[in-house]
Amino acid sequence: MSETEFVIEPGRQDIVITRVFDAPREVVFKAMTDPNLIPKWWGPRSLETVVDQLEVRPGGRWRFTHSDDAGVYGFRGVYHDVVAPERIIQTFEFEGAPGHVALETMTLEDAGGKTKYVAQSVHQSVEARDAMVQSGMEGGARETIDRLDEVIQSLL
Repeated sequence: MSETEFVIEPGRQDIVITRVFDAPREVVFKAMTDPNLIPKWWGPRSLETVVDQLEVRPGGRWRFTHSDDAGVYGFRGVYHDVVAPERIIQTFEFEGAPGHVALETMTLEDAGGKTKYVAQSVHQSVEARDAMVQSGMEGGARETIDRLDEVIQSLL
């Protein structure tokens, strides 16, 4: 299994995550955009994910919820660009912190039968980015991407 790498540089507004998946881009893209597959990988294992809304197209909206014994947590955004199987540009907002919107660009690069996933998340300020990092985002993102890899492998 490939390792997930994070670039979180001091004083910057962005977070960059990379991972190489041992699968073609089309399979990775399907796992990332199929409403039946997303609950199998999106978020930590300890939380149940529900796809409330998913319109994977420019101008389309998405909303997912996580739930556990403590409550329900909503996440939402708008797709700005979708080019299958190469790129998705979308916003990301945790409903528990309204107004703190990040712009995410995810690219899937062909790497000779494998796929290099690169996700850049740009926050509104360095402080907003730092708050996201301090929230434990890295651990949750690492687990999420590991789970995505498991789903991708199950599709091969």
